[in-house]
Amino acid sequence: MLFRQRPAWLLFLWLTFAGASPALAQSAPAAPADTAHKYEVTAPIRPRWYQHKLVRATAIPVLLIGYGASTINGNGLYSSYDARRDIQRAFPNFHTKVDDYLILAPYAELAIATLAGVESRNDRLNIALVIVKSELIFAGAVMALKYTTGVERPDGSDRHSFPSGHTAQAFLAASIVHTEFRDKSQWYGVGAYTIATSVAALRMLNNRHWQSDVVAGAGLGILSAHLGYLTHRNRWGRQPNLGKRIGHVSASPWQYQDATGVRLVLQLR
Repeated sequence: MLFRQRPAWLLFLWLTFAGASPALAQSAPAAPADTAHKYEVTAPIRPRWYQHKLVRATAIPVLLIGYGASTINGNGLYSSYDARRDIQRAFPNFHTKVDDYLILAPYAELAIATLAGVESRNDRLNIALVIVKSELIFAGAVMALKYTTGVERPDGSDRHSFPSGHTAQAFLAASIVHTEFRDKSQWYGVGAYTIATSVAALRMLNNRHWQSDVVAGAGLGILSAHLGYLTHRNRWGRQPNLGKRIGHVSASPWQYQDATGVRLVLQLR
């Protein structure tokens, strides 16, 4: 009876506010954000010494060069003399000139992949600049070591055996191929390094180089390529549009006395 005696407008207000109360509770203002630590600066985490670019770029090449130098002549647990004895026993009359041309195969792989449209890490102009700088580093280091160490070749032809220029050249080119296409597929680098390793093996089978020469040459080639990339990134960086200026790139073997390299010809548009 009491409920029926209440005015209709009072009943309407009660129903309205009772139904709207959950919405009102949800729209309550949020608590203010904590700004006590707003201006605190977090100290950057410094990478460990072995995580620096220079260390990662030089660790493996330095190990290869060091091991090669430690096995010169009769030194080391398995010396160059030991390796030559076993090779001559297994392949006494082996001879080929394939290694003189195989050093260009990694560069041929680089050119074919680029012309096929495989996206490389850098544009064509920057790749060419890296190659030129790496080749200069390689040529200077190889010539300096050959004339300062004076190691006699296995065949006795001269005393410019250490390190192997053919091997260094092949591994330099393989390192560039690996760096440019490793983001697309590791198989590009695997193929290039397989070719470079074949060059090193053929140099020993042809009795032109010792084990120490090819191992150190491999390290020197990789190091030359890595130094070329390190200095290139610091100075120029990536400039994608400049690659369109290169119209033609050609490579041909180059040899002066006992040093072997590659002559590059760039034709700009």
